[in-house]
Amino acid sequence: MADFHAPAPDYRLDGYKATTEQTEDDFFAVTLSDDMLVPLAEHHSADGRDTYLLLYDRAAIWDVPGTAEYVTLHLARDTAERTFDFAHARHPVIPLAQNWLIRQGCPADAAELSKNHGPRPADVLTARLEDMLRTNPDDRYALLDHSTDNPCSVDLGIEVSTLVHDSHPDSVQAPYRLFLEETTKDFRSYTVREGAFLTAEAADTWGRERSTPLPLAPAPNGMVGLRAEAARTRSTVKAGGHAVPPNAVAPPRPATAPARVRRSAP
Repeated sequence: MADFHAPAPDYRLDGYKATTEQTEDDFFAVTLSDDMLVPLAEHHSADGRDTYLLLYDRAAIWDVPGTAEYVTLHLARDTAERTFDFAHARHPVIPLAQNWLIRQGCPADAAELSKNHGPRPADVLTARLEDMLRTNPDDRYALLDHSTDNPCSVDLGIEVSTLVHDSHPDSVQAPYRLFLEETTKDFRSYTVREGAFLTAEAADTWGRERSTPLPLAPAPNGMVGLRAEAARTRSTVKAGGHAVPPNAVAPPRPATAPARVRRSAP
């Protein structure tokens, strides 16, 4: 797991001022609690114009239930005028955060985690599905909804659900895809599985009821065997009626985090 005493985000803004008052206000709002932001990846361009940050927000557990826990920042500097502007976003899972950074201009290899901050992918299928979300080839996935269920308990893992619309022709029969991440309670590993649904409403109903196994999407690129094995080994419902879906890298959790009501996937 990540270091509770991780260094503060390195904005590299000494001597710079925001381009506008609104930019200054927005940056202040985003970084107000930056002592709770744990750097997972960062890149600073050689010319000093751009900084890209992938951060884990430890304060998200106190926010509205379901709040995404990863934050990305792109700082753009005018080195002649000594001014800066920035863009930011919040993401439910690390691959989507990395995709955002890459689209902002960050080199793909620089968006990789700087060190192991948490559990590792449990299997090849998990890694493959994460790659699909990270690269989003031909812009096939459009994010529709997401929910993070972090109960802050040593007895329960973390579950993240991400609903997308898949525009790939091969997905026309079931274009709504629900990516489920589940981290084990010991935070050693996590799995990702992809469910396929005809409508967003059907995905939402499955997420609320969990009365049947996740309808797995067809295997990508000849991974049928991996899908079949995943279907055989994946249990459907946790004790207490909660389904067994998944999460990604789980950075640090406060040692005395408050209890939080569990929330079903969208």
